[in-house]
Amino acid sequence: MQTNFRFYVLIFILLNFLLSKPLYSQGRIEDYKRANAVDTLFKNKVFNTPESFHWLNETEFWYKNNAENADEYLLVNAGLKSEKPAFDHTKLAEELSEVLEENIKSSRIKISGLNFNEDKSKLEFQNDSLKFSLNLSDYQISVIDTIKRNRRGQGYWGSREKGEETDPVPSPNEQYTAFVKNFNLFIKNKKTGREKQLSFDGSKGFYYASRILWSPNSKKIMAYKVKPGQDHKIYFVESSPKDQLQPKLQSRDYLKPGDELDFKSPQLFDVEEGEHIPVSTELFDAQYSIFNYEWFDDSSAFTFEYNQRGHQVYRILKVNATTGSVKAIIDESSPTFIDYSGKRYRYDVEGAREIIWASERNGYNHLYLYNSNTGKLKNQITSGQWPVREVLEVDDENRQVYFTASGMDKDRDPYLMHYFRIDFDGKNLTRFTTENGNHKVTFSPDHNYYIDRYSRVDLPAVAVVKEVGKKKPIMELQTADISALKKTGWKMPEVFTAKGRDGETDIWGLIVRPTNFDPSKTYPVIEYIYAGPHSSFVPKEFQSQYRTLQPLAELGFVVVQIDGMGTSNRSKSFHDVCWQNLKDSGFPDRKLWIKAAAKKYPYMNAEKVGIRGTSAGGQSAGAALIFNSDFYDVAVASCGCHDNRMDKIWWNEQWMGYPIGPHYAESSNIEHADKLQGDLMLMVGEVDDNVDPASTMQFADALIKANKDFELVVLPGESHTSGGEFGERKRRDFFVKHLLNVNPPSWDKIYK
Repeated sequence: MQTNFRFYVLIFILLNFLLSKPLYSQGRIEDYKRANAVDTLFKNKVFNTPESFHWLNETEFWYKNNAENADEYLLVNAGLKSEKPAFDHTKLAEELSEVLEENIKSSRIKISGLNFNEDKSKLEFQNDSLKFSLNLSDYQISVIDTIKRNRRGQGYWGSREKGEETDPVPSPNEQYTAFVKNFNLFIKNKKTGREKQLSFDGSKGFYYASRILWSPNSKKIMAYKVKPGQDHKIYFVESSPKDQLQPKLQSRDYLKPGDELDFKSPQLFDVEEGEHIPVSTELFDAQYSIFNYEWFDDSSAFTFEYNQRGHQVYRILKVNATTGSVKAIIDESSPTFIDYSGKRYRYDVEGAREIIWASERNGYNHLYLYNSNTGKLKNQITSGQWPVREVLEVDDENRQVYFTASGMDKDRDPYLMHYFRIDFDGKNLTRFTTENGNHKVTFSPDHNYYIDRYSRVDLPAVAVVKEVGKKKPIMELQTADISALKKTGWKMPEVFTAKGRDGETDIWGLIVRPTNFDPSKTYPVIEYIYAGPHSSFVPKEFQSQYRTLQPLAELGFVVVQIDGMGTSNRSKSFHDVCWQNLKDSGFPDRKLWIKAAAKKYPYMNAEKVGIRGTSAGGQSAGAALIFNSDFYDVAVASCGCHDNRMDKIWWNEQWMGYPIGPHYAESSNIEHADKLQGDLMLMVGEVDDNVDPASTMQFADALIKANKDFELVVLPGESHTSGGEFGERKRRDFFVKHLLNVNPPSWDKIYK
């Protein structure tokens, strides 16, 4: 009896000891060092992955290949199905070494812009700031030009829009110039020098702007007046400037949701008669913006685009040049939002009164052909339960559209990009890519041949040459070699799908495991979130490094990334989940996805889940512990917009709408700070001019008032950031401490 009692006491002590310690050693110094090393460890370990191809003519192109032991410049003739070195690498390296007076290795020549003459006897190329000509018969080299690297020009934001005198705009017939002076529109006869005032209604509070557009026949002018909206600045103190001891006060012009905007009013003038023709504002009086003014070739009318405040109405308007009457030739509306910032597409067909226009009106993003004179819809160009992703090119002569699309293939990742061509009338859809991968195509100038480079996160890149009309590739160029990468212990990410909140829609995501992964261990889960409705974000191409995911995994976590409902590039209904509801962030889908993954892989601990994000992802990371603390335990939110009334106008009104209503407060982390459960770290750059840093500070203030514990990391001198090196250290430590229940090792032991 006594022996049994002692035995049970020993078992009790042992269990208490085990339960007080992490079950497996994770979050150790060696894990931190491995997390720091993975970027370097995986770098330059994948070969034969050319990324760009350069057509020289209809059949020939060159590309640079990163072979294991050398960079190769290769010349391909698609017609002959041949490939050879573009030049003798050894001879060129010798000549360059002599000219540049440095040792150029033949295996690592850095040149660009290769171009051959017609008979391939000479080669032109660039090296840094020099342009060379190479005689391929004797490899004599000469400098033919010095490339000037101009600094990017600075635009101006209305500095000349305030009715001040502007630079003269010449008429097409070169008889006149038009300009703004004293808030009004003037013209000047170039021959006589005589000025004539055309407008008399401009004033400091409603002035003529610098945008002046002559009709092609030089008889009419379109100009517009501006009634300025409100001025809204954000302020921050740069505490530790590099050039002085004392802090600096900084400010930025920064409009926020609900602010009053400039009102622009197009004006029409008859130059010969000096007549100001009235243009009614009725069809564009609730404007968010109007822009893209274009005259018809025959000067009979001009068009412009109108985006209504709230982004639920979008129009192309035509103004009759004789009467000034305004007509909507395209009138787009939506009960939720029109994705003007991501899916707007307009193309005016050359030589025809036609417009190609993109719309999600039937549930997916598709193309439509309009008569631009009457506004009548001629036909729908593309159709189906899949979205057009991008229009690549419009061939006016052959009346064809080249575009990318995704989601055509059942049982495949609906985000993978494929290439197509279709006639203006919606017939003869031609598909250029079929392989199960994310494609990037480079067409020959006549579009008879094309290079197709494709991959997936779990499929290394393949590059082939194809000919239009043939099902199989005519040449194989390169297949990525990842054998050196595998030797490092690198683990292939896993594409994982699970049903979303409706029980029907597939939600797609990615699982990343540590290089020392052991299925017998238990791993807390960390989600990297970015749920901005403007796109989708889970990687689709093969990469050796996933820098936001892999280092965290190395500390002893399984890291995931998911595109939930409310993000873009699927159906309109999938996207509409975000409408006036950014707090949703796809969380109902994300939680189901992680649970499904944990059910399949028991080593994933769905009872210990962390989340991290920046910007819109920072808002979502905060929302995880405000609105979804039933599932998420730990969050790190960097530079988050924690109340959509505090962030920039264009992004937030796009998804949350206008006017500002109670739904803004309903999505606010700040308004609901008292609901916080779990461990939260807030991180913010003190001079963030993307997301007002006051958003984070107000969230912190609300948490303090609600007696909630959290950590706040303010980064001196930093703008919009995930935290940089210091922030990354803090983030890793926070997850190790609160998800692994391990006290992080001291930094001096990790980073020395």
